[in-house]
Order: sequence, then structure tokens, then C-alpha cells
Amino acid sequence: MPQFPEAQFLISAWQPHQFPPDQGKEVAFVGRSNAGKSSALNAITGRKDLARTSKTPGRTQLINFFGLANGHRLADLPGYGYAKVPPEMQEHWRKLLSRYVENRGSLAGVVVVMDSRRGVTDFDRQMLALARERSLPAHLLLTKADKLNRSEAARTLKAVEAEAGTIATVQLFSAVAKTGLDQARGWVLKQLSG
Repeated sequence: MPQFPEAQFLISAWQPHQFPPDQGKEVAFVGRSNAGKSSALNAITGRKDLARTSKTPGRTQLINFFGLANGHRLADLPGYGYAKVPPEMQEHWRKLLSRYVENRGSLAGVVVVMDSRRGVTDFDRQMLALARERSLPAHLLLTKADKLNRSEAARTLKAVEAEAGTIATVQLFSAVAKTGLDQARGWVLKQLSG
């Protein structure tokens, strides 16, 4: 049974003035372009087609907002660090992400999606730093865990937990194998209801 059956696309925003009204609560999903962010968002909401997935990294180029019950929302932020786009486009994304995280009053938590095989990147650290500056709860979702064997998964989880310290909670996740799905949903729901 999906936890977010009422989830529906609201709007795509290229500039802050296009964001939905800053009320209710919102959880943002952010991560490297090829980390599986859209697949994670779809798995957590129990919807196959909520966020568009693509074999080409960097398809999320705007902030996509999805409406939930009680005026709450999920936000799918542009992927960073991989997409083959001009430098001025990457700079626009960087500024848009920063302005969103720094100024969004309804932002209740940030899910930083990262490929479990790649380790924490400088971009991930920057997002965690932005969340920490605003005292926002952050959750590191180590995706594609189905591609690791058991010992690799345990080693990766331990290493990322050590780096994250008290800044963020950390978990293994696989949209394909549904690993960690209940834990991820639970974290998102907690931020929206807290």
C-alpha cells in the first residue's frame, strides 16, 4: 500500500518566484545527477511515474514540486555534479539550490541521495552544510545498495555514518530491491508530521 497515494505533480520552477506558496511542510530530495534520485522518490511515494526517470543523467533541470495531503509537498531538486550542460546552466542550478535551501520556510527536511558505490562527494557535503546551517534534519540515502554484496554494504554504511556523524542519519536503499523502503518512507513522513 503506497504511503503517498495522494502525491501529484504541482509545478516545475526555474526561478524562486515560481515556487508554490511557502506554507505547510516540504521535504526536498537532492543528489548527484546519476544517483537514482527520481527512482528513490518514486519508490518512496509508491508511484512509478511521479518523478520522471531517465537513463541520461541530469534530466531534472528545474525544481519539481509534488503536492501531498494537508498542504504538504515533496520537492525534487536538480541533480548536481554530472550533467553535461554549459557552465552557466550549472551555475544557475547551484544558485537555485542554494536560494531554495537557505530561504524556504516550509522546508522541513532534506534527503541527500547518493550512489552507495561512489562515496560522499563535495557536492553532498555542501548540501549537508546548507542543511546544518538552517538546522534542518538531513537523511543520506545510499542508493543502488542491491549492487553491493553484504560486506561491501556494511563497510559503506559504516564509513558514511562515520563521516556524517550527528549531521545526518544514514541508510542503505535500493529502489529495485525495495531495500530500506519502509525506513526511508518513515523518515520523510516524520519530517512532514513533526
